[in-house]
Amino acid sequence: MKSKKLTDAARGQDCTFNIVGVCNYDPETTVFCHLPDESNGFGKKSDDISGADGCSACHDVVDGRVQNAEYENHKDWYDFRAFRRTLVRRIYQGVITVKGLK
Repeated sequence: MKSKKLTDAARGQDCTFNIVGVCNYDPETTVFCHLPDESNGFGKKSDDISGADGCSACHDVVDGRVQNAEYENHKDWYDFRAFRRTLVRRIYQGVITVKGLK
């Protein structure tokens, strides 16, 4: 599942990972970070629904280019929090709509 609207909506947004000791808090570096899920595999990114907005520093850690013990020890928590924050953001941005939501 690919969606340019979902991934492009990350531009200029605050980082949703905010990894302690890593995050650069610079919205100018924010991109859509794909999270591991059942849709990915060797050489294949996860679907665009499975990701979150992350600054360049957090993205490097999430993608494994930079090792960080804080993230590794709390990976599930950081990933879920970032995913949820991004999902709510996309709803407010109007990129994702939920029928019946008030």
